[in-house]
Amino acid sequence: MTDAIKKTDPELWEMILAEENRQAEKLRLIPSENYVSAAVLEATGSVLTNKYSEGYPGRRYYEGQQVIDAVEKLARSRAKALFSAEAANVQPYSGSPANLAVYFAFCRPGDTIMGLGLPHGGHLTHGWNVSITGSFFNSVQYGVHPETHLFDFDEIRSLAKEHKPKLIFCGTTAYPRKVEFDKFAEIAEEVGAILAADMAHIAGLVAGGAHQSPVPYADVVTTTTHKTLRGPRGGMILSKKKHRKAINNAVFPGLQGGPHNHTTAALAVALKEAATEEFSAYAHQIVTNAKALAEALSAKGYTLVSGGTDNHLLIVDLIASRDMPGKVAAQALDRAGIVCNYNTVPFDARKPFDPSGIRIGTPAISSRGMKEPEMQKLAGWMDRVLRDVENEAEQAKIATEVAELCQNFPAPGIPTR
Repeated sequence: MTDAIKKTDPELWEMILAEENRQAEKLRLIPSENYVSAAVLEATGSVLTNKYSEGYPGRRYYEGQQVIDAVEKLARSRAKALFSAEAANVQPYSGSPANLAVYFAFCRPGDTIMGLGLPHGGHLTHGWNVSITGSFFNSVQYGVHPETHLFDFDEIRSLAKEHKPKLIFCGTTAYPRKVEFDKFAEIAEEVGAILAADMAHIAGLVAGGAHQSPVPYADVVTTTTHKTLRGPRGGMILSKKKHRKAINNAVFPGLQGGPHNHTTAALAVALKEAATEEFSAYAHQIVTNAKALAEALSAKGYTLVSGGTDNHLLIVDLIASRDMPGKVAAQALDRAGIVCNYNTVPFDARKPFDPSGIRIGTPAISSRGMKEPEMQKLAGWMDRVLRDVENEAEQAKIATEVAELCQNFPAPGIPTR
């Protein structure tokens, strides 16, 4: 697929090749990253990128939409079937625009909203102060319990009753436990709020039956289409039928122009893949692997936020475990071929750019076919690195061992050269 690039732009081709090698030879543990199939890659690079299609199927502002309308209808129907949703909009460019469309559909500047605070595992677009969502709206942020690091539903209910938000966002980016969407729905109903569930991180787990679905409980559900879902980089909104028009108008013409048709096609491919038994097995293996890795690290003395995990990620508090900043740890692990991200822990006393923890996810390594024995090896490698983060010779040795393991588990979508 890169032969034309190699001929036209050798400099860029070398960069792509270097990234292919990096993704093939390292253990990628960033929870929001994954591997897409060759079919998804091909659809993303197809001629559908050439077509402009403002509007929706049957109501476009340009002619020549016969094929594009069919592609978008196919993606929508597959999304509705996979998630048992009444309506689906597959045009958002990514997860953040999808969330913005929800605000635009139901709120006006100055309205009160509620969302999980960023330091407690929420997303910027759930009302954090540096985001447009925290600037244009009266944002009330809820958190987790200081002892358990689990959702504090007593606090959430109390804040909702006090502030009467127009919209409540639930969903996380760094929360290692299942989200009880039913409890959020009860609170939203009590105060008359719209409930929006952001399942960007767990959409693949939901599709595979490894996590409770927010669709029966939330008025609208937003998601990215990559991460655990293993689709292209894009966004999607599922909703109750009664909200379909408001959501569609918010996406276009409210926020966006023409959709990215090549991305829509790639999403359709990913949704078809996600409806298979193989995908369900993969989704459950993600959780199994995360639990196995959590148990292995705990056995080696590492402190985990909430004590473990029951989804696709875990957060290690390295200040509590080794009196070591998360950034130092993440950089040392990367040199050893183990790629994660430094991350805040709840009630972190350190700054976000130099926090106390690291965030680890198992989606990408599960896509490669790794299972519990590999989690034990991974925990051992991580421990060797973190016991002496200045030992670059040891890190180089581990990187070689990691690359040898990766050869036995080929990365999906990446050709062997």
